[in-house]
Amino acid sequence: MNIKANTTADENSGLHTRNKHRSRYDFNELTQVCPDLKPFVSINKFKSETIDFTNAEAVKMLNQALLQLFYGITNWDIPKNYLCPPIPGRADYIHNIADILSSSNGGVIPKGKSIHVLDIGVGANCIYPLIGHKEYGWHFIGSDSDSFSVKVATQIVSANSLSQAVEIRHQVHLLSIFNGILKPTEIVDITMCNPPFHSSAEEAQSGSAKKWKNLGYKKTVKPVLNFGGQTTELWCKGGEVGFISKMIEESIQFKENSLWFTSLVSKSENLNSIYFALKKADAITVKTINMTQGNKVSRIVAWTFLNDTQHIQWSLKRWK
Repeated sequence: MNIKANTTADENSGLHTRNKHRSRYDFNELTQVCPDLKPFVSINKFKSETIDFTNAEAVKMLNQALLQLFYGITNWDIPKNYLCPPIPGRADYIHNIADILSSSNGGVIPKGKSIHVLDIGVGANCIYPLIGHKEYGWHFIGSDSDSFSVKVATQIVSANSLSQAVEIRHQVHLLSIFNGILKPTEIVDITMCNPPFHSSAEEAQSGSAKKWKNLGYKKTVKPVLNFGGQTTELWCKGGEVGFISKMIEESIQFKENSLWFTSLVSKSENLNSIYFALKKADAITVKTINMTQGNKVSRIVAWTFLNDTQHIQWSLKRWK
């Protein structure tokens, strides 16, 4: 197994060089496209405009503004208590998997509807397909085990006239990841996943409290989960290692259905267990890409079961 560690993020901002969110938020522009954001904007101790990131409604309005201003998404909303992710970090994942695909295509990022991406755990927010399609024109399949998330994501796709570009599928088999979603002969070019990071609700709550402390929020009346989130979005039995190990195990069965498999890994201490699972699965190449956004450090682990010749053949057949 060939393990490669690298980073495509810019050293100054931490975000990918193609990420549209490398500069500070321009709240003048954002409130122009989304006037509902204006009541949530305030001046911080550094005399800069900001919002209260512990306020779920403020975060949602910021996301609406960012999606509209940078990606032309005019209809986006999620129910209360569902995960409302930070847009810059989600965009970073998209740009990094574009680089992974380019490594199989002579350094050229493949674009357009012939590129198929599977987003495991798409969530009600549907963020990755929205950004990925707008940035690169890719076709997305988004899967989720939560039926209400599937309903909301489908509504977002339809409301933005993207039904031809994004397909949302319900994972009815709660213990499966690819099984029940990918058909036996169906081909995608890359998979992506933002797995549940925690192994219990208590661990999720504790992790969120630590995040707020790191962000400078000394105390809240009641600990809140960072950017919301349902149980299936935040924790699962076995936590991050358990989920990704299951994904790796199932990916063996679909090793010729996808050129690359990827997942976010939140905790660096989990990498050795994940590498062990990939070695056991006989992955040929494994890449680790580091990402930084503010105080948050994460990474993408990508793996493939195909050799260099097969990668060339794949790109010639599907992307030319």
